[in-house]
Amino acid sequence: MAQELDYLSRRVSAGRLSRREFLGRATALGVSATFANSLLAGAAVAQAPQKGGILKAGLRGGAATDSLDPASFLGGVPIAFGKCWGELLMEMTPDGGIEYRIAEEIGSSKDAKTWTMKIRKGIQFHNGKEVTSQDVVATLERHSDKESKSGALGIMTGIESLKADGRDVVITLKEPNVDLPYLMTDYHLIIQPNGGKDDPAAGISAGPYKVTVNQPGVRHDGEKFKDYWHGDKLGHADQVEIIVINDGTARIAALQGNQVHIINSVEPKVVDLLKRNPGVTIQNVTGRGFYCFNILCDTAPFDNNDLRMALKLAMDREQMLDKILRGYGSIGNDFPISPSYQLFPEDIEQRAFDPDKAKFHYQKSGHSGPILLRTSEEAFPGAVDAAQLFQQSCAKAGIAVEVKREPSDGYWSDVWLKQPFSTCAWNGRSTQDQIYSTTYLSTAQWNDTHFFNEKFDKLLIEARGELDQDKRKNLYREMATIVRDEGGAITPLFNQYIDATGPGVKGFVKSPMRDVGNASALVQCWLEA
Repeated sequence: MAQELDYLSRRVSAGRLSRREFLGRATALGVSATFANSLLAGAAVAQAPQKGGILKAGLRGGAATDSLDPASFLGGVPIAFGKCWGELLMEMTPDGGIEYRIAEEIGSSKDAKTWTMKIRKGIQFHNGKEVTSQDVVATLERHSDKESKSGALGIMTGIESLKADGRDVVITLKEPNVDLPYLMTDYHLIIQPNGGKDDPAAGISAGPYKVTVNQPGVRHDGEKFKDYWHGDKLGHADQVEIIVINDGTARIAALQGNQVHIINSVEPKVVDLLKRNPGVTIQNVTGRGFYCFNILCDTAPFDNNDLRMALKLAMDREQMLDKILRGYGSIGNDFPISPSYQLFPEDIEQRAFDPDKAKFHYQKSGHSGPILLRTSEEAFPGAVDAAQLFQQSCAKAGIAVEVKREPSDGYWSDVWLKQPFSTCAWNGRSTQDQIYSTTYLSTAQWNDTHFFNEKFDKLLIEARGELDQDKRKNLYREMATIVRDEGGAITPLFNQYIDATGPGVKGFVKSPMRDVGNASALVQCWLEA
């Protein structure tokens, strides 16, 4: 409760929640009006954003192959930098709500098939032009185009037509989708002049910072955009800088040496040591992200479901939670939905380590010889150790696994989506539909296990338009069961996000969506004078 009250009071200080709304929600939590008012008074003094300075972050998740084209955003660095220079139609709040940005409001027809967004007046792009409904339509068109290879393609395939009507954008769907507003928060959907069709990698949008330095895999800088429409609430520093530091030890050294103010992906095994540093704050939060071992279902020998099942049963999840996450997370069940999602299917039996059953399915598959597993610390903190633990648990089932450590730089471009068995990590999404549409729908650009299941696809489309919550929950349960028992992802862990901030950093807002405050810390935080 204390964490929620702190979050709500900071939203009041930032102008994102009214005083009346805060008092109402505090009362619902069982807090007296007197105490709630005292929290507001303290927050007004302690949390008032200070302007100026250069805010620096040392982040994992950058590569030489990164681009400013939002369609290609994959690693944590381009996403975090995109939140600096880009502006979305709307954004997810940590409590699961929607915060309007370029879109001023959104509404739908009764059948959730036709949606209308009103675009704010007076928002400027970095090139001086005003954002229009035509720019929004062009952006959504581009990310709906298979040729763009957008990471958002999976969630855009349901769009039948788009049109601009004055300040309104009208979206007509092929099938009803009650989750459409949440889909519009996808980080790929940065609104660009003419949708980015002219120059998608120009780095021009309507965000709080203008791009000044773009050195993929090395460094990214931005300077404050003086005409940013929301400048009283976001973008407090004069400049922001992201230094790509993929090595975990080097990130910690940079924070301890005051070379950066924020770092991400702190390994659980070093959290207690880092806490001892004066002024360092560990920013950990239970999230929807998960670590997985990806198998390409259409690639031999993994096109045999008995072999996939053998590997799932040979995963010692309890050991993974203890040794890799040190308790900073929870056990997964081979589908991408944690209990933090609405309509979570809680009655699906938890898969456990069973070497005897694993051996049975392995022998039934007819496979023999070592299985190559590719991994890298770039996949997730502790991925190499996790691969070696898996190698040991597989050996107990008579399955030989060979672990190959790949370079961090280029892992996402050369290994992920290409190699038949590799480690991977996913951040959560706003809804079950969004994560399933992004990575399990047959037509999804990021279907990273090559999972092509017609029945699953039909259930997903049906669930989008189902207004009865009980029926919708049953559909999601059936989908989860299909992915768990037939899919190519071994999902042993849901991880906490563990970031760290240095002395004088204020305004960090934890989010269950992804690390670095849903990649927004650089625009939300400020430096205390």
